[in-house]
Amino acid sequence: MPPGLISARQLLLVVATDWTSSGAYLSRYERPDATASWVPAGLPLELSLGRAGLAWAPEFVTPGMSPGPIKREGDGCSPAGAFPVTGLFGVAGPMPGAKLPWLQATPDLKCVDDPASRHYNRIVEQSRVGCIDWNSCEDMLRTDGRYEVGAVVGCNVEPAVPGAGSCIFLHVREAPGTPTAGCSALARDDMIALAAWLDGARSPWLVQLPHAAYADLRGPWRLPEIFA
Repeated sequence: MPPGLISARQLLLVVATDWTSSGAYLSRYERPDATASWVPAGLPLELSLGRAGLAWAPEFVTPGMSPGPIKREGDGCSPAGAFPVTGLFGVAGPMPGAKLPWLQATPDLKCVDDPASRHYNRIVEQSRVGCIDWNSCEDMLRTDGRYEVGAVVGCNVEPAVPGAGSCIFLHVREAPGTPTAGCSALARDDMIALAAWLDGARSPWLVQLPHAAYADLRGPWRLPEIFA
């Protein structure tokens, strides 16, 4: 089991039909302490995945794991595995009652997706970077509403492996049924409600898996049974 998942008291569980699924449902769970069983928290939320489905984040490619594709930069896959949810972001100031660190999107705020950069897979203020060494980045201030509010997913960090995937977020979907470039996306109202629910003091984690991998890992990772 990923070490941080042991102490999590909020869980976002996404189980897709298979590796190529571009949509699934996100189910929320909570528990009072790390020894208790997971309890559902609200109804499942419709979720868009990457246009190419799911692929293992490289740190989960170990002997005994379910076979599947491996996440690479630009592959159109959302990462499979277990990841901490480390922060929130949005176009406005901090959401009232937000319980995770908040980044306000400005024209200066970028997420670097160039594997050759020393800032790869980091959100930076461009004006504070001494030397811009990237050829591509994500603008965190967007005009299409997709980053109106979102959450940062701790995938491929500490240290970031060049080319293993970057700028993974939970954010507002473009439209019902429309896949993403590799993030996970919800309806606007669902994303706002989720952001308000997430609590850093309760160590929220996101687990994304195809059904076959979920069946293999449900016991070892102490995951709850999917509820309808």
